[in-house]
Amino acid sequence: MFATKPELKSAHGMRVLLALAAAVVVIAGMREAQQILVPFVLSAFISVTFVPPVFWLRRRGVPMAAAIVLMIVSMLAIDFLLVVLIGTSINDFSRALPEYQVRFQDLSVRFFSWMRSNGLDVPRQLLVDQFDPGAAMSLAANLVAGFGGLLTNAFLIGLTVIFMLAEASTFPGKFRSAFGDMENTIGRFGRFTDNLLRYVLIKTLMSLVTGITVGLLLWLLGIDFPVLWGLLAFVLNYIPNIGSIIAAVPAILMALVQFGTGRAMLVGLAYLVINTLYGNIIETRLMGRGLGLSSLVVLVSLFFWGWLWGPVGMLLSVPLTMTLKIALETGEDTRWLAILLAPESLVNKGRRKTPRV
Repeated sequence: MFATKPELKSAHGMRVLLALAAAVVVIAGMREAQQILVPFVLSAFISVTFVPPVFWLRRRGVPMAAAIVLMIVSMLAIDFLLVVLIGTSINDFSRALPEYQVRFQDLSVRFFSWMRSNGLDVPRQLLVDQFDPGAAMSLAANLVAGFGGLLTNAFLIGLTVIFMLAEASTFPGKFRSAFGDMENTIGRFGRFTDNLLRYVLIKTLMSLVTGITVGLLLWLLGIDFPVLWGLLAFVLNYIPNIGSIIAAVPAILMALVQFGTGRAMLVGLAYLVINTLYGNIIETRLMGRGLGLSSLVVLVSLFFWGWLWGPVGMLLSVPLTMTLKIALETGEDTRWLAILLAPESLVNKGRRKTPRV
């Protein structure tokens, strides 16, 4: 007996509702389990970065165990350096923050006096509630502190990375044994890994250059805590679209407190030039074909992963969304979602390749 059209529509609606309910349950579980999942995901992110050097050492005759140990030692050295820099900068800034808050209050008093002298009688408390410069600087410092606090959990992350690197060479064989020959799936996974690795390496390089340039420039301009603002620019450069804007706000406010409007405008112009040169010109050319994600999806994923897992989720929002897109492409029932995540250029390219019947 064949199902009628209303029955088919009802069954389809039930499947959609069940899928949405399952998604809500999974997302809620991921949010509750972030203490476990975040170090694991960060370990996977680090492992993807260190897999090519490990394989390169293996091709040079270095034993697998020695190559992994060398990468772990390198990771721990970088971790130690970042923790020392972040910890020292945060401690110095925390001790000096009350003094800067007093300076901000003096600036606000002069600002409101200037507004009243020009006939603009705006309630002071209204503006203070809407915009607190001291809170903005504290928020930026807390973002760096949160990232540094995660790095202090180096033992668990390092142990997970060791096992991931040890298993990396066996993944293709396991895929073939589990799912058959599936060359298209394995090839797609290999292209995804290459694109992810390319994104991570280019983003890390450009973030490092951006952080060093910002720190040196602020030091030359006499801005306090240039190391902290350079670290902030390095970390937040991983966050697409708005990371560089957030990184610029504390340094501009610091310049305003120390030297006034002229130096603050100069610092703002310097950030604009640096982010335009490195982010919009050099990084765009190095990225080549792009991420395979639309700009709107990148922005939405930034807020979603940030809400789900905090600062680390914001840093890893693009790689995590790329992984989700690849997973959606593998199923016939979910491929339409992957198409919605893709930019228009890739969708149009797929249309041109589709033969007309």
